[in-house]
Amino acid sequence: FHQACSPFIQTARCYARPVRRKRKDIPSHLDDLPPTMLKKDYANVPIINSVDDVVKRLLSLEMASQKEKMKIKTQQLVEKVRRSPNDNGSFEVQVAMLTAKIRTYEEHLQRHPKDKNNRRRMLMDIDRRKKLLAYLRRVRYDTFENTCKQLNIQYTLPPAYCRRITKRWVVKKAFCLKVFQEARKLRAAERLKQRREWQARARAAKE
Repeated sequence: FHQACSPFIQTARCYARPVRRKRKDIPSHLDDLPPTMLKKDYANVPIINSVDDVVKRLLSLEMASQKEKMKIKTQQLVEKVRRSPNDNGSFEVQVAMLTAKIRTYEEHLQRHPKDKNNRRRMLMDIDRRKKLLAYLRRVRYDTFENTCKQLNIQYTLPPAYCRRITKRWVVKKAFCLKVFQEARKLRAAERLKQRREWQARARAAKE
């Protein structure tokens, strides 16, 4: 039966097969976390060293979710820039926490570029981080440099203020220039009239 199939039917069968798209391996900022590291909630438990290897494996990052790995990564970034062990709310710590969230959003959007909700959240976090870095740069420049270096952030200065050109703004500007030129002409005529009066008075005084 297969030998009697026409070339048209064979082509149609090949066309009907689903095409498997190869997913690109996107590097993650969580790849440097060792799989043997324990989760954040179990790292400081004293009895953890005496448990079975299977239990320890279940409590490690090898079986952890993305959310649990994010907690460890955020803690590592915070430890790099915090001022003291009890510092949990300084500007540097907030920048570190926002950096971890932004990098997670970037990786998610590389896999799902049409996710507009997460893109909006990422842009909001980027804007908030820019404001915090701008404040640090203005108030404590050494802390700003150390934060950017430790977190591997490339800070770019915000552009100068540029007004969006609209038709209404162009018409208004042209009208203001016209009014300014007319007022300048009137002032020039008044000044010329005053100058002639002064010259006439000077001549009369000499005579």
